Amino acid sequence: MTVLITGGAGYIGSHTVLALAETGENVVVIDNLSTGFSSSLPEGVPLFIGDAGDENLVEGVIASHGVDAIIHFAGSVIVSESMRDPLAYYRNNTMTTRNLLNAATKSGVKRFIFSSTAAVYGNPDHTPVPEEAPTRPLSPYGCSKLMSEIMLHDTAAAHGMNYVALRYFNVAGADPQARIGLSTAGATHLLKIAVEAATGQRNKIDVFGTDYPTPDGSCIRDFIHVSDLAQAHGAALSYLRDGGGPVTLNCGYGRGYSVIETIEAVRRVSGRNFAVQCADRRPGDIMTMVADTRRIRATLDWTPQFDDLDTIAAHALAWEDKLLRQRGGGAPQAMSA
Repeated sequence: MTVLITGGAGYIGSHTVLALAETGENVVVIDNLSTGFSSSLPEGVPLFIGDAGDENLVEGVIASHGVDAIIHFAGSVIVSESMRDPLAYYRNNTMTTRNLLNAATKSGVKRFIFSSTAAVYGNPDHTPVPEEAPTRPLSPYGCSKLMSEIMLHDTAAAHGMNYVALRYFNVAGADPQARIGLSTAGATHLLKIAVEAATGQRNKIDVFGTDYPTPDGSCIRDFIHVSDLAQAHGAALSYLRDGGGPVTLNCGYGRGYSVIETIEAVRRVSGRNFAVQCADRRPGDIMTMVADTRRIRATLDWTPQFDDLDTIAAHALAWEDKLLRQRGGGAPQAMSA
């Protein structure tokens, strides 16, 4: 049995490849390397450089490697970019998923794990937000993922496929051993930006909106460590192999931290100060997003190991320091925060 992972050289995908490979799973990756890195893959994992929406490629990989399950990460993930170029997101996210599902059904693959997002909820009526909450995405990114979820549901019903759709909240951090992490240039993840500021790679960090009706005026997010999220994919795979049926699950910790609290955590663990500037709200941003995690904890054999903001920030910082050393920049000297 082999697991096909699309986008497996990307941030979350590579952590999941590593986690599965360490348990002895046979893994094969399709990635176009637009945002991923072949160096992030463990030695010996086959990589096919190409588009996850290329049905001929996918069908060939499934046939040649005996694929019995697919984990689909490949896609575009930047909310603000989706507001500027929505059609690119409907092509790269929704249409790619459609083609991948078509290849999977033609090839007889009956297990599918989909990388979705809490952005499908929009601004929820209540937090923590449960999976049955109304889906009202505020961005083409969220819409493209919701459309993919609907396609997955309908395809599974028509073809006897079982699936897990994992709705990620805010993914952050890096491998605790600093083997891999978020390396994409120009990444928009809050913690990535904050550790870039802490390592002197940015002059400042912007806080988009400080007038929200929250305790400190900034948005609130539920951060989940990328390694815990990778383990959730492994648990989802076990669930499907044990005969589990279609299910949609929130992936978070069930607690929220504001943007300002998150920045302070990076200052705290780094011992370094950096400039913070208040900016206007951004279109498509959600005010408060915290997961109701009861369903995932009841459904999967999954226990988070890194449910601590300072730990997440420390792992992200260690990876950023490593990247900086590899580029020849050296580690910056700590300043009093």
